[in-house]
Amino acid sequence: MSSPKESSFPRRDFLQAAIAAGALSSGAAAAGSGEAGVGGRDGNRIVAENKREGALDWQLTRVRVDGKGFRSPWVEGYCSRQSVKAGEEIEIFVSTDPARKVRLEIFRMGYYGGRGARLMKTIDGLQGVAQPTPQPGKKNLHECRWESSARLTIPSDWLSGVYLGRLTTVPEGKESYWQSYVVFIVRDDRPADILFQCSDNTWQAYNRWPNDYSVYTDPKGGQGPWADVSFDRPYGREAQHDGVVNDPLTVGSGEFLPFEFPLAYWLEEQGYDVSYCSNSDMLSPDRGLKCKAFISVGHDEYWDIRQFRSVEAMRDAGVNLMFLSGNAICWVTPFRDGASGRPNRIIFRGGPYGAENEYAVNRERDHGPFPHRGPDEGLLMGGRNVEPVNGGGDWIIAKPDHWMFEGTGVKQGDAVPGLIGWEYHGQPADIPGLEVVAGGTAWQGGVNPQQWTATIHPGPKGNFIFNAATIFWAQGLSTPPGHVLPWSHWSRPHGPDPRVQRITRNLLQRALS
Repeated sequence: MSSPKESSFPRRDFLQAAIAAGALSSGAAAAGSGEAGVGGRDGNRIVAENKREGALDWQLTRVRVDGKGFRSPWVEGYCSRQSVKAGEEIEIFVSTDPARKVRLEIFRMGYYGGRGARLMKTIDGLQGVAQPTPQPGKKNLHECRWESSARLTIPSDWLSGVYLGRLTTVPEGKESYWQSYVVFIVRDDRPADILFQCSDNTWQAYNRWPNDYSVYTDPKGGQGPWADVSFDRPYGREAQHDGVVNDPLTVGSGEFLPFEFPLAYWLEEQGYDVSYCSNSDMLSPDRGLKCKAFISVGHDEYWDIRQFRSVEAMRDAGVNLMFLSGNAICWVTPFRDGASGRPNRIIFRGGPYGAENEYAVNRERDHGPFPHRGPDEGLLMGGRNVEPVNGGGDWIIAKPDHWMFEGTGVKQGDAVPGLIGWEYHGQPADIPGLEVVAGGTAWQGGVNPQQWTATIHPGPKGNFIFNAATIFWAQGLSTPPGHVLPWSHWSRPHGPDPRVQRITRNLLQRALS
């Protein structure tokens, strides 16, 4: 493939030129004709799993957060690892104040006939005690060193997926019970059609447990390299609640439920053969090279440079890349071991991606110095992070005759309302064959305009790279039980849209063929 060049594409003039250009032409390699049906193969493991009985009761019913809204000290917990394979052990750490017995129910998240989860295991009688809130360490690090409450060896028949552990206190006397989640990923190494990468680095970067501590809350400023954050602590209430979700029933689950579950639910409903991993599982390309398509989902902002190189290698080997995400690959996030010696448990904002592009240079100037500078993410994704990077708007069709729009009935200028937000990509890279398939204006705070672009470009082995350019893409696919639509900057998505569903089917049909 020809070497892509840095882009000097004018921000506000891209649309007409992009519509007129493009080498992944709509006439070439049209998607298969006929109606898109179930995406997966009959008999794959996801289809078999979702035929099992789903749980009627897996959501949080009674939650209580402290005065600042960042934690639930009445019951909270975390896991010893971001992801775990069958046969491996995971520890679960629980704190209750006051001390109480705790029931732990572990659910695998999926479709399950529309119920959204299946109960995998119940552990009764865990003794919860008030475990210590850590004192801030170097670089404001809050790292729990709690006593283990439960050890679980993952059974061989637990399929790869996102697993929520629901913690419920056993009340004494006339008091109420309280609940929160822990979250972990079961991964595997089998060949699969789709690899779903959870954006858990970003969940942790925004996690403000216990009392407004995150990479954004250091006294020196919210965009510098000064704060370390640890996976050895509970996830508090969904960290974007100040203006995006405002749903306390996500306590302990990171950002999976509001921003990623709608995609997982839809993929499993459609029967796609999907396997799941964490950001930390992508430090080498090995897992992804066994799959046909790689999906970045939701808010995937924080990447170790080794993740970037892994996904580059996957692209070059012919894996199709789908960035159903916004603000992705924005900050270099090196991993290091935790105090326990477990690997990949501490991260920090190490510097911007963007090579020598203006916005990366400006971030260094305004918020540095940083120890790292990442490569140009636009040369991998097709579109870049821009300033301002947040706002809301409609996803507007720019190239309706492209194969990805087959069967949608869209015309140029048609809009999917509210699908852009709350962060996005713009400024398409100068890559041979790149096409802008959608684009328009996002409004920061409802008044400050910025241009966004959704792109697709060819990989070197007949594969493609699609960039949906919005955190909210999954909101157009499904509304699982208990799901709350996000909103931002006086704009919000409207929920499932048949055009978004068909576009995603068309992309996956091409990727998996």
